[in-house]
Amino acid sequence: MTPSLGVRCGAELLGTALLVGIGTGAIVLGASVGGVPQWVLAIAWFAAVAVPVEAFAYVSGSHVNPAVTLTLAGSGRFPKEETLPYLGAQFGGGFVGSLIVRAVLGSGAHLGATLPGPEGPVWVVPLEFGFTSLLLLTVFYLVDRKPRPGRITLLLPAAVVGLSTYLIGPWTGSSLNPARSLAPALLSGDLAWYWLYLGATLLSAGAMAGLAHRYLRDPGAATAVG
Repeated sequence: MTPSLGVRCGAELLGTALLVGIGTGAIVLGASVGGVPQWVLAIAWFAAVAVPVEAFAYVSGSHVNPAVTLTLAGSGRFPKEETLPYLGAQFGGGFVGSLIVRAVLGSGAHLGATLPGPEGPVWVVPLEFGFTSLLLLTVFYLVDRKPRPGRITLLLPAAVVGLSTYLIGPWTGSSLNPARSLAPALLSGDLAWYWLYLGATLLSAGAMAGLAHRYLRDPGAATAVG
């Protein structure tokens, strides 16, 4: 039996709070000890996605990312009338996670906000667009898979986020997720570049929804896994 919308939104809120808390918490903690290797942050972000996905995949689908929800809704794989409640839960969860990080670890490293690297903002849109698209492809693979994916297969999105953190983190901070970036940016006062990250993920969501609607199989309402 499918859980109620309230239960599923609660799972999205808690799942996104875990994602932001674990991931940005690792950035803030790493900065407090003088920095950590990029591979350590990659492992932390793998865990930040893996934990809520494994915990809530069979409750809410564990989207924990507005780009995932928008893409699935746009491709006919998620009920459009449930999109706004899911988005609200995800952005709310992002703020819960970021506030906990600030309370426990302090506000160093801009609270883990995604900011362009030393090369400037020129790489933000193409790199964020590319890796968000790769993330969404793994989500489609999981949603359309029959029978439903097992626990190991559910780790595919987490693997993409970990890989993205390792490869493009030094250039963009590796967001792929508007809810992951908004709370740290707003709470740290570093909103100047947020719109680039938001634009890149929304462009990817729109492109992937169109691609899936036209070419990929099994469109139809689904709570989804992502």
